[in-house]
Amino acid sequence: MPRALALTLGEPAGIGPDITLKAWLRRRALDLAPFYVVADPDFLKSRTAHLGLDVPVRTVEPHAALACFPDALPVVPLGLTVTAEPGVPDASSAPAALASIRRAVADVIEGAASAVVTNPIAKSVLYRNGFAEPGHTEFLGKLAAEASGRSMHPVMMLWSPELAVVPITIHLPLRDVPTVLTTDLILTTGRIVARDLRERFDIPRPRLAIAGLNPHAGEEGALGKEDAAVVAPAVAALRAEGIEARGPLPADTMFNARAREAYDAALCMYHDQALIPIKTVAFDHAVNVTLGLPFVRTSPDHGTAFDIAGTGKANETSLVAALQLAKRLAKADAPAPVA
Repeated sequence: MPRALALTLGEPAGIGPDITLKAWLRRRALDLAPFYVVADPDFLKSRTAHLGLDVPVRTVEPHAALACFPDALPVVPLGLTVTAEPGVPDASSAPAALASIRRAVADVIEGAASAVVTNPIAKSVLYRNGFAEPGHTEFLGKLAAEASGRSMHPVMMLWSPELAVVPITIHLPLRDVPTVLTTDLILTTGRIVARDLRERFDIPRPRLAIAGLNPHAGEEGALGKEDAAVVAPAVAALRAEGIEARGPLPADTMFNARAREAYDAALCMYHDQALIPIKTVAFDHAVNVTLGLPFVRTSPDHGTAFDIAGTGKANETSLVAALQLAKRLAKADAPAPVA
């Protein structure tokens, strides 16, 4: 049976509600896959009125979202009252954001939804309320592990038609990256990326470009030993397994248009090495995709933008791209196995 996408509320004081409403208004023009939002229906009605948008909100259960979607925004109720005002997180923010993620993941694991699309969360708000995970990606991995009883290694990929990048280490201070980065971590990440590009993105023989850690990929050891000692062995191991991988490559020459033609995904050693190029090339339409999970998850590649929440200025382009990519990836009922 066809199933709708499960869209989370995100941080209610941010732009997630705004771009959700705007995306629904473009459903026919863009032929969007039906989705429902896990939220407080009264909160969304309030935000709709605040923005002056003509969006009917209808409370449903997931199975009814398909029939509802053409005429109203389907909302699966959280069971929590959300009171946050635009730009002003309050005591309802963190419980609502986390409960929405939990429900959306449960729905897709139980087969009630075809994929999870997440609106932006405010990690600082969650941390103040005892959130123990570094971010969205790790929390999704924890939920998947709890449901399956298997360990998970979620991998964050930022994807656009122009460029796909994977930060091998994510939310770490830069000073900690060399101590966390290992050959096994690069190898495990490369395997998951190659597998999901093959099985979900329909790329028969994925090509991976693997960046060096240091300037000039270490300059033969003159600028650091990690590229030869840590990165190069992982590249060799991937190639020995039949994965087309190159590296370590100097990161400063990897992202021009001609270089991008030679690979399907760039594996980068730390957060900004990956995110600076993709946000330069595809700021408005890049999508955050979590690989290595037993379900499809996509997300807009931007934050909560508290400063413009509730003003009508939020751009829904990245959320639309996330919904469209989720529709593309949520094929069959045979998710990729976890490594």
